[in-house]
Amino acid sequence: MQWRRTAQAGAVAMVILYLPFAWLWLRRVIGFPGLIGTWSGFSEQLALVVAGIIAYTLLAPDDPLWASRTARIGRVLFGMCVVTFGLAHFLALSETASMVPAWLPPGQRFWAMATATAHLLAGIAIVSGILASLAARLLTAMIFGFGALVWAPSLWAHPGEHMVWAGNAINLALMGAAWVVADSIRGSREASAISAGG
Repeated sequence: MQWRRTAQAGAVAMVILYLPFAWLWLRRVIGFPGLIGTWSGFSEQLALVVAGIIAYTLLAPDDPLWASRTARIGRVLFGMCVVTFGLAHFLALSETASMVPAWLPPGQRFWAMATATAHLLAGIAIVSGILASLAARLLTAMIFGFGALVWAPSLWAHPGEHMVWAGNAINLALMGAAWVVADSIRGSREASAISAGG
């Protein structure tokens, strides 16, 4: 996906790669609908599938109306996934707080609640379209912060733990997904401005 010539194929490969995992998590959601962890796991995988579809539409100018509608639907689905992340942080507040570095003021519980609130607000903004571009950019920055403050240090401290590697990988993938969504919002705004001016 890093090279323009192969980016479309990379986006398709991303969708194909993450779709089975989203499906497996969806089966868990159906089996255990009362567990927020199943919803969070499903939303993580679905967010990556949706980001792959959005990336594909950004690179497919053959049918701009189809691409625009598909990207808009994708942004709504992605925003709903982000809302789910916020709910998961709130409903598993102790677990979320335990992941925050203890040295970070004003405290672990504060940051768990702050990031939960930020997820909720970002998701609502992306779904509604109100300040959506800013929300998606700030979401990308927040996920980067998770990597820098939580996941990368955990990898350094516990390089033999599978969960640490998985956490780093999914965090990096979600950061890229949020960036793709932010670019798609900016791109749709620019296209709207050009068509309104023309």
